[in-house]
Amino acid sequence: VDDSDISDQDIKRRAEVSKRIKELVSKESRDNLSKKQQKELNELEKKQGKKLTDKTVKNRIVKNSLNNAIISKPSPLFNIKLKSKIKTGNLNDDIYKVSSVDWIIEVVVEKLNIKKTVYDLIEKHRKKNTIITTNTSGIPINQISKGRSENFKEMFCGTHFFNPPRYLRLLEIIPGKETNKEIISFFKKFGSVVLGKETVECKDTPAFIANRLGIYSIMSSIHFVEEMGLGISEVDVLTGTLIGRPKSATFRTMDVVGLDTAVNVANNLQKDLKEDESIFKFKLPLMVEKLYNKNFWGDKTKQGFYKKTINEKRKKEILEINPKTLEYKTIEKIKSPLIKEAKKIDNLKERLQFLINSKDKYSDFYRKTFYDSFRYCSLRIPEVSDDIYKIDSAICAGFGWKLGPFETWDALGIKKTTELMIKNNQNPAAWVLEMLNSGINNFYRYSGGQKEYYDIRNKKYSKIPGAEGLVLLDAFKKNNIVWSNNGSTLYDTGEGVLNLEFHTKMNTMGEDVLIGINQAISTCEKDFKGLIIGNEADVFSAGANLGELFMMAGNRDFDKIDYAITSFQNTVMRIRYSSIPVVAATSGLTLGGGCELSLHADKIQAHNETYMGLVEMGVGLIPSGCGTKEVVLRISENYKKGDPELNALMDGFMKIAQGKVSTSAVEAKNLGYIKRSDKLTANRKNLLKDAKNTILNMLTYGYVMPIRKKDIKVHGRTSIAMFNAGIETMKQGSYISEYDQFLAKKLAYIISGGDLTQETLVTEQYLLDLEREVQISLLGEPKTLERMHSILFKRKPLRN
Repeated sequence: VDDSDISDQDIKRRAEVSKRIKELVSKESRDNLSKKQQKELNELEKKQGKKLTDKTVKNRIVKNSLNNAIISKPSPLFNIKLKSKIKTGNLNDDIYKVSSVDWIIEVVVEKLNIKKTVYDLIEKHRKKNTIITTNTSGIPINQISKGRSENFKEMFCGTHFFNPPRYLRLLEIIPGKETNKEIISFFKKFGSVVLGKETVECKDTPAFIANRLGIYSIMSSIHFVEEMGLGISEVDVLTGTLIGRPKSATFRTMDVVGLDTAVNVANNLQKDLKEDESIFKFKLPLMVEKLYNKNFWGDKTKQGFYKKTINEKRKKEILEINPKTLEYKTIEKIKSPLIKEAKKIDNLKERLQFLINSKDKYSDFYRKTFYDSFRYCSLRIPEVSDDIYKIDSAICAGFGWKLGPFETWDALGIKKTTELMIKNNQNPAAWVLEMLNSGINNFYRYSGGQKEYYDIRNKKYSKIPGAEGLVLLDAFKKNNIVWSNNGSTLYDTGEGVLNLEFHTKMNTMGEDVLIGINQAISTCEKDFKGLIIGNEADVFSAGANLGELFMMAGNRDFDKIDYAITSFQNTVMRIRYSSIPVVAATSGLTLGGGCELSLHADKIQAHNETYMGLVEMGVGLIPSGCGTKEVVLRISENYKKGDPELNALMDGFMKIAQGKVSTSAVEAKNLGYIKRSDKLTANRKNLLKDAKNTILNMLTYGYVMPIRKKDIKVHGRTSIAMFNAGIETMKQGSYISEYDQFLAKKLAYIISGGDLTQETLVTEQYLLDLEREVQISLLGEPKTLERMHSILFKRKPLRN
């Protein structure tokens, strides 16, 4: 900001930040010191009289690394308290501890001689039949186990996790020649159910499946970029979310991973792949080679394909490199009618068809890269895998693609695409032509509610192993739709259980979705047994449709606002008090109204990566879809357990006032959004199946509709006084703005049950009326409209 715009509050915050910065050692300094840490004592250790041979000194690096990892964002832990489960040590003093464990996993540097040294130590101390695995990303498994004991080889395999392992779902399992088959079966199940991974068995070939094909795709794309003269950010727009791939796309991904790492993998592949017909594609493009030689390796060297800087206006700016001059320049936005039109197409498969079938230079880029990728992947069977589904699974889970190469090929139409590939000298493998000549025109199909793949060996469709019993909404779209409108679809998943899927933008809840929820419950109460509210998207629900509410508020149509809030409350309460069990299957963002809906389901079946919270205060509102009421109700129920009443109320108030969002389902349990009796799912693809089983279990043990609460304890003026004192302190300390203070007092009023002179027992409807009245009044406030406008049109929160 301009110095003239700096407020007293800003100055205080800057002072706090400056103080904190001085307390920390910069990352750059830590990097420079890392090599010295093992050889020198730090100042504290010198004062304590420590020696380099002391165990605490030798363990310092690993402890510091662990602490740095835990505080990083995003965190590798579901909850900070889980740190207590991790024990650290060093190879000299603690290697003997491997004798007491069931699974030893080696993750040391990718150098065979160093790995062999570590395995020498492991063999001395491991007990017989202990499982040993390596996280190598490219060294052949049989090379690592060479010369080891027979039992070691039987219990040894590769378990290649992709980094960061919490967020990338792929786990490649690579057996050696002597690996016990039961070990592979164990890791497939354990990796899937317990670790939540997409487990893919790979052959022991260079870089296995995902890195072999993923790095090829990246290198091939860069060669085409040079050939077509495209820009860095231009390509990242083309290869990112527009085609169902991560936002980091191509070049941003290279910066994050590190250009040096990508180059090393590519060089190793070029060295190891003697018979690969496309080995020349792994040769470094000239641009990449120049960047590598200049040490422009990405984030780790502060510059790569992109560079962060401060511009003349003292604002942060990201620059991109000019591939020809290797000088940084301002990023220019793509002004393309093709891209503009493509963004209007919500369905990914339809969008891909539009992009590749258009007449445009970008369509040429897609045709070149897609056709080359399809050709290469088809030729890697049976070299890297015997099955197409393993290749698609590995690429999607390892690189975050929505559709794998064969799924994409399917979406574009195999027959037509293959003909065009041949015309463009991108001939696929012979088995593809054989498949088409036999009259089979799809790699995948749905049958009996299950997904099947074309089995190349048997030349027919086969069921995907391990997918039995999965609830796949795509499988129900032809014959199992019970009802639908523009915002939602109701599917029959079998056994009397329905699934309601939202398909609005970010799965927000407007009129169509509310109609869908009520219709789903009515249909279920009449003819079915239970209802899942869930989907297969990245987002459960970002909440109520803020745009609709903003338009009503801008028109000062308070009657419509009253009706909209009442409808939302009635719908959420109907979820709670329907005569059939309702399970919310949450994953990803579960915010605002999405959180309120989930709080009122009979059960929540939450994917581990559920980010749940009541965030309405950020847009100048309060949770009025039964959320505030529910927080008070749950606190009231806990009074009977001896909780300090006002302390618990303050915790609930702060949770809403701060818009606290869980960083995982585990943390959502600690915050009280998810109950201890609710269930968690590790593997995203199992979520709807687990939700269905939860409903069937509830029915088996006898489902009874809940009774409306009429004894919610509120404290009136006593708690209002407590809240107002805290709010005033926050304001005086410049932690909140004047309007934050205004909103906080409104929230305190509802949580306290209004202006009551003493403790009182109230009904749910009493609190809902308070929610609605306060919300309507806030929608008449100009500063609330300013906050809503900033989120809707600038995508930025406003603290006015």
